[in-house]
Amino acid sequence: MQSRGSGPRPLSRISSIMLSMFATMASFYVAGRLWQDAQNRVYLIKELDRRTGQGQSAISVDETLKLVACRHQQKKLAALEMELAAARHEGFVGQYSSETNGTYSRKRLLVVIGIVTEFGRKKHRDAVRKSWLSTGAAMKKLESEKGVVARFVIGRSANQGDGLDREIDDENSQTKDFIVLDNHVEASEEGPKKTKLFLVYAADTWDAEFYAKVNDDVYVNIDALGTMLASHLDKPRVYIGCMKSGEVFSELSHKWFEPEWWKFGDGKSYFRHASGEMFVVSRAVAQFISINKSILRTFAHDDVSVGSWMIGLDVKHVNEGKLCCSSWSSGAVCAAA
Repeated sequence: MQSRGSGPRPLSRISSIMLSMFATMASFYVAGRLWQDAQNRVYLIKELDRRTGQGQSAISVDETLKLVACRHQQKKLAALEMELAAARHEGFVGQYSSETNGTYSRKRLLVVIGIVTEFGRKKHRDAVRKSWLSTGAAMKKLESEKGVVARFVIGRSANQGDGLDREIDDENSQTKDFIVLDNHVEASEEGPKKTKLFLVYAADTWDAEFYAKVNDDVYVNIDALGTMLASHLDKPRVYIGCMKSGEVFSELSHKWFEPEWWKFGDGKSYFRHASGEMFVVSRAVAQFISINKSILRTFAHDDVSVGSWMIGLDVKHVNEGKLCCSSWSSGAVCAAA
């Protein structure tokens, strides 16, 4: 006869068997996951070793984070390079690049001088050539030995290709000392735009420490100019000239009429700016003008226009008495004819 306590035993055996099965399955599952994780870890280590060139069998968390940060920076750099290429395509970045060949690199010029001239002023240009602007082989020597480039700056006739344009082209074929702004039409009221276009062209064409604008009736002492500019090489952003101010004329009939006179306040006085006979800007300033040429507005006069661009910039204004061309002072860099 079967005892009362013997009934549950088959159920206990079934429970034990089921528990064993579950334990075995769990062991297989955990072992599989561990094996999969190990395989993933081995793959990642090999991949990191391949990409970084480090034949290490393990990589720390710090190194992994550095690698991720490096890849992020590479993506940002690639994006910036694309933006830079687009900017060059749109003309926002100068096209000049220094030539490098082994240990040799082209020396940066000291200054590029734009001599602003007009149609019918050949006598003035010839006077400049005879007095201070070298021609031919001497002009090349001035560039190579003293780092000074000087060119006459002129635009085109309103009737492009007419006798005025041909005269300039013929003169330039002989002297080769012109910057001809094909996208600028010569007109007395367009002088400020002409000065801006010269600075843009010069900054995009030549790599120089300074860029200067001078009128074609001004004599320039090249040696004195070089000495003066050398004293300002330590200033990255500089605007040099004979600083002045003056009355803003609102009368239409006045010679110096300013159409935008109302913008200068009730006192009708110009802010401090360099005289238009001759002024100099440093490389960084010229590049700023080149990059922002499309949004830099001009006033009635080129000296006021350039001065207005300098007002909002972190630029050192240098009141240089040697650039007061009309004063005929001792040791002057320039003298007005």
